[in-house]
Amino acid sequence: MPPCGEKGLIMTLLTPEKLAPPGRRRERRAAELEARTREVGVRLSEYGAQSARQVLRDLGVTRDGLRHGEAVDRLGRYGANVVTQERPPRWYVQLANAYANPFTAVLVVLAGVMYWQDPADPGVIILSVMVGISGLLRFWQEYRSGRSAEALKRLVTTTTAVQRRAGRGSVPTTLEVPMEQVVPGDLVKLSAGDLVPADLRLVAAKGLMVNQASLSGESLPVAKADIRGDDSGRTPTSDPVEADNLCLMGTSVTSGIATGVVVATGTRTYFGSMAGSLAGERPRTNFDNGVRRVSFLLIRFMLVMVPVVFAINGLTKGDWDEALLFAIAVAVGLTPEMLPMVVSANLARGAVAMSRRKVVVKRLNAIQNLGAMDVLCTDKTGTLTEDRIVLDRHLDVHGHEDSEVLEHGYLNSHFQTGLKNLMDQAIIDRVHEAEEVVVDTRFTKIDEIPFDFARRRMSVILRRNPLLGHGDGDHIMITKGAVEEVLARCTHLRDRGERVELTDQLRWHVAQVAEARNRDGLRVLAVATRTAPEAERDTYRVADEAGLTLVGFLAFLDPPKADAAAALRGLADNGIAVKVVTGDNERVAARVCADVGIDVGTVHPGRVLRPHPAGEDLVHPPVPHLAVTTAAPGGTRVPTHISRSKGAPCVAGCRAVCTARSWPAHCSPPSRQTGCSPRTTTPPGSW
Repeated sequence: MPPCGEKGLIMTLLTPEKLAPPGRRRERRAAELEARTREVGVRLSEYGAQSARQVLRDLGVTRDGLRHGEAVDRLGRYGANVVTQERPPRWYVQLANAYANPFTAVLVVLAGVMYWQDPADPGVIILSVMVGISGLLRFWQEYRSGRSAEALKRLVTTTTAVQRRAGRGSVPTTLEVPMEQVVPGDLVKLSAGDLVPADLRLVAAKGLMVNQASLSGESLPVAKADIRGDDSGRTPTSDPVEADNLCLMGTSVTSGIATGVVVATGTRTYFGSMAGSLAGERPRTNFDNGVRRVSFLLIRFMLVMVPVVFAINGLTKGDWDEALLFAIAVAVGLTPEMLPMVVSANLARGAVAMSRRKVVVKRLNAIQNLGAMDVLCTDKTGTLTEDRIVLDRHLDVHGHEDSEVLEHGYLNSHFQTGLKNLMDQAIIDRVHEAEEVVVDTRFTKIDEIPFDFARRRMSVILRRNPLLGHGDGDHIMITKGAVEEVLARCTHLRDRGERVELTDQLRWHVAQVAEARNRDGLRVLAVATRTAPEAERDTYRVADEAGLTLVGFLAFLDPPKADAAAALRGLADNGIAVKVVTGDNERVAARVCADVGIDVGTVHPGRVLRPHPAGEDLVHPPVPHLAVTTAAPGGTRVPTHISRSKGAPCVAGCRAVCTARSWPAHCSPPSRQTGCSPRTTTPPGSW
């Protein structure tokens, strides 16, 4: 990668290029875009492997941030921080496109010939009115929808907090700037609820949890830190989405605070490199192809019939003027003049009907394509599910419901002073406010051992308050965290109220209980305790997390939406098969599908799906029985499958439409999340 700018600032320019029509050229262009995305991923992984100090040095910035003048210079050098997106055409371009189809051309030619033959012919006016109304209907509906979409975009203004200086020696200040004005080298301040404005290398973080569902499909937020993977004992990764010290554009902060330095903006980001494949000329839909086929069929008929009729009539009657008029009449008779207006009127009516459901249809032809759908490729997180975490079960070591486990889990989440993640909040939400008052009365916090990414657990130390003769003042340590980490620190378990030594056989048993919940699609945390009688000290260390007693497990899930099952039932009643394409865990995806009434059948991980070489027929999947027959809601038998899209694209083998949550998958490279083949998918953004 060539250096660009001052002080060795590495920046690879990714200029978006228009996609070619369907065919080898477009496949070749898609491969180029995929290669660029991989290149961006490699560059980001290099930033993640470097120390924060080295990254700041390479970007030519200090921990105080850029000076205002430097930020202006870099904005001019690298451009605005925006990804490639389709710009609405001018009104006159839209008007011309409304008439740009072969069928309209046939009618215009006929009207021109009729006018040349007889300017007073009323058929000229009739044909002209038909063409004019059909084009104006299409133009006005699409123009109005485009303006509505642009108005909605203008209503949303997003800013981000950056740290900059007025000049040398001046005190750095944090100010809010539009996201478009973020430049490489900016120090960005992140907190809960913020959108990540660009690709960042973290230089400081505390309790940071990031939602990466738009890139990975994972429903749960992931923990991020400002250290390198090998420094925390983890294996370094070449995947920027999985890097602990990188935050990528398109993700959002769910909890915690952090400071990161911008390493890429706009089209040079990981998300921006994928978005480039959505811009440019869209492939023709089946409706467009159908209109073209009908139009050219009519043209071929006229090219054969009109000369034959003209010649026969002229030779037999000798009146060539009358023969020409008769031939033109035959051409008019072969042409269904009302068809363009009828089609445009019906599509416009469908667009109006969808507008009542708060759907903006930017292109009328998408109405027909949506109606012709027989396969729906949909994401899971946020589409079938609510995109939030709830506590589903609190279980003892045998997998039975136990309120004591919930109590200890609540004490741990309630008394920790660190920033609470979504699972902590889910535990707290299960407890009523009245019980919170009782807990605060019964216990006093002594100390806590905060969460870190190496231990993957956290502990609070509480004292039982003597209350009405109850409570002995002992200290109790409550530890909550990853099952394998907590279990490794346990020497005993609580079995039906008794403290039992944790033998190898019992350790295997409780591990199987947790694994069974994982197979059910639940995320499991372990809860353990230790009592310190007559404790005199008020500070505790990580080494004190030993000799714990396992109490049980907390199981979480992202619940399905209340109306998901009814929606799937309606799709099945209309003969539409549903294919779930997700980057989430296979077991989680299978559990959600079962909850909404889909008989899962066969789950196809992305690693078993291979990319198709250029020119290979995408209708025939490389995996046998890719679309398996399963029972949809209502008892209808429809083909469906779940594909964990990590490693290769899924192939629908039929006309498919991807939902909004699947659009990033449609444009992403096979190394991350992929959707349906472009040959069988309606272009995203055309609804």
